[in-house]
Amino acid sequence: MAEEAAVRAQAEAVRRLKQDKADPDEIAKEVAKLLEMKAQLGGDEGKHKFVLKTPKGTRDYSPKQMAIRERVFNAIIACFKRHGAEVIDTPVFELKETLTGKYGEDSKLIYDLKDQGGELLSLRYDLTVPFARYLAMNKITNIKRYHIAKVYRRDNPAMTRGRYREFYQCDFDIAGQFDPMIPDAECLKIVHEILSDLQLGDFLVKVNDRRILDGMFAVCGVPDSKFRTICSSVDKLDKMPWEEVRSEMVVEKGLSPEAADRIGEYVQLHGGLDLIERLLQDPKLSQNKLAKEGLGDMKLLFEYLTLFGITGKISFDLSLARGLDYYTGVIYEAVLLQQENDHVEEPVSVGSVAGGGRYDGLVGMFDPKGRKVPCVGISIGIERIFSILEQRVEASEEKIRTTETQVLVASAQKKLLEERLKLISELWDAGIKAEVLYKKNPKLLNQLQYCEDTGIPLVAIVGEQELKDGVVKLRVVATREEVNVPRESLVEEIRMRTNQP
Repeated sequence: MAEEAAVRAQAEAVRRLKQDKADPDEIAKEVAKLLEMKAQLGGDEGKHKFVLKTPKGTRDYSPKQMAIRERVFNAIIACFKRHGAEVIDTPVFELKETLTGKYGEDSKLIYDLKDQGGELLSLRYDLTVPFARYLAMNKITNIKRYHIAKVYRRDNPAMTRGRYREFYQCDFDIAGQFDPMIPDAECLKIVHEILSDLQLGDFLVKVNDRRILDGMFAVCGVPDSKFRTICSSVDKLDKMPWEEVRSEMVVEKGLSPEAADRIGEYVQLHGGLDLIERLLQDPKLSQNKLAKEGLGDMKLLFEYLTLFGITGKISFDLSLARGLDYYTGVIYEAVLLQQENDHVEEPVSVGSVAGGGRYDGLVGMFDPKGRKVPCVGISIGIERIFSILEQRVEASEEKIRTTETQVLVASAQKKLLEERLKLISELWDAGIKAEVLYKKNPKLLNQLQYCEDTGIPLVAIVGEQELKDGVVKLRVVATREEVNVPRESLVEEIRMRTNQP
């Protein structure tokens, strides 16, 4: 049959690509084509065979992965709440025009939904633009909020490095008119707290200011019309050497080689207060109004960060650009340095784990009267953090509990199902996390083995003698120690032994 021959030819093509170690994306494309062809062939009396896979750039999370994820979310939410944030939520899709023109060169990564004959919609690309729309729509001029939700980008996924097409973002933003740099400093303190708390290893938070960048471009001779596009080239300096970035500016974007070389002198500078002082004396930069404003604020920011005691992890870095169009002032990005991990020879390459900045004009874009609401915020790169923690758990073979069950209600003899159900109901009603095996007469050994496998610390055993004496035998799984506990004290005893209120 012609279809079968085509499938064989496609399978051969895939084999050849793998042999030649072709580009992984190319291989993935051809494998997907092969699976599609096989599915169409069917077989099994013409039954359609489903291709069981998640869409490209997405993944499922197993209970073990979700346990790690929950631990991370709890730490982040606790930090946001410690700083007095409220929480909001917004729809997963927005009107297409809400998202258009906010993301610079990244706009091509927005997922547009198919026109259903109604409104033109797109999946949200981040949580910042929906937040600005929410503020403008509800005429809110003052809020400190966090928002944790999924966003969508039609990017080329690199799953091992925590880059997906569907992923969570954890955002914290302060909106409102305040004195300069105080909210900005708090945002950096939050990044520092979260990354320290999660013990991801050594990190550095790079800080810059859009006004310093724009002033630098101006004094280097970049035409106004090229600011944004040159900015997105500078943004690639963490992934590409200066020579390649320079060539992109000159060859692809038509910047003069002299201007590119002058930019090169600045973007290789990084430091702290000393560098800020030096640039304030710079004959060219100090003449530029924007750069001077930005440097003045940067100096103030570093003074506040010194009070918070975190300047050891902060670096003023002139190469930091952050490609998004809506930033207007301070910008920052946290990067992990090498992994401090004995189990993995090769460091996990994950780069940036948090980013953010000040965007004073975004809300005004949505307000009919153009009223501005100054905002500053951070976004924690949660997926990259998961990648590191998952790989760390794999390497250390640490056993992760996927349930919180405190006790298993068991019996050693037959015909005690009713008594087990009565007891477990009492425990549930008292707020104890408890399980029972779904068998009429389970063997005691199987019940104990279940506790070993799932990490349940205690077993409450009911037997005929215990029922007569009004007690329950409580067994500690780890030590195999057993004690008889009066039935009315059982809840208290379980709480005490599992340290749960």
